[in-house]
Amino acid sequence: MITAIAHAATAAPLAALLPARRGEAWKVTPAPYCVRPHAATSRLTNGHRALIIAESGGRIEVFVDDADMFPVTPDVVVAQDAPHPVATLAGRILRTVLPRLEREAAARVHHENGWQGVVTAKAADLSEVGFELIDHGAHPAVEDTLTGPALEWEGTAGGKWGLSVYGLAGQLTLTYDGPVHGLYAVLPVLLPPADGHAPQDAEGTLTRHLTARFPQLRPLGVDELEFGRLGDVPGYIARPEKPTPDATADDTTRVVAEFSAIGTDLLLSVAALLV
Repeated sequence: MITAIAHAATAAPLAALLPARRGEAWKVTPAPYCVRPHAATSRLTNGHRALIIAESGGRIEVFVDDADMFPVTPDVVVAQDAPHPVATLAGRILRTVLPRLEREAAARVHHENGWQGVVTAKAADLSEVGFELIDHGAHPAVEDTLTGPALEWEGTAGGKWGLSVYGLAGQLTLTYDGPVHGLYAVLPVLLPPADGHAPQDAEGTLTRHLTARFPQLRPLGVDELEFGRLGDVPGYIARPEKPTPDATADDTTRVVAEFSAIGTDLLLSVAALLV
């Protein structure tokens, strides 16, 4: 097996941007093999999860290190001369790669221990997020739902947040009900980058108000917008009630929002923006 010629310079700053889990930070270790000839390569590990970082040909590639399969196709690719390449890598890993690994882990738990095993595992994830919220000043309450435990708390903007387990895969769903400006801090992190997006034609006052600020949002009619494509956090933002014909929209307009299939790591990284 060919070993790496050097550590990837990206590895340490990237590890610093990924949240610790249960008190364990991501560690940078030598790569056990080289996925690209003559590429500077490192391995990031956190518990049972591992990523291979390779730098060559002006590109930074991230591969999931699966013990059962040699990585061939990178999960994330960023140009080394791109603006803020490390932050871009971290964002994509948090939005797409780690949630996928989380779903795969939940599927294994379900196969071995059934739905109750998934609920137990996700309850531990909810607890971890809950303590992170408390550290940032929130006061989450634990609720029991038909699909398992859930958290509810109020943000400083006056909106109400909820986090619950949904579906057999044990996916986490984040919800919001409150003034639309309560979403402004977290949307830039949960949405894909705005680069390359232009505001779409929007008929309603709410859709025009939001697409002007977040062109990644896609209008659905006059009072609802959706976001997320394959691999991204999917969801919607909408008015909770049908508006009157003369209704306007501003930063105080009440909306409801849902973010589906959101990963625990991503939630931990944005906890400060949810209070």
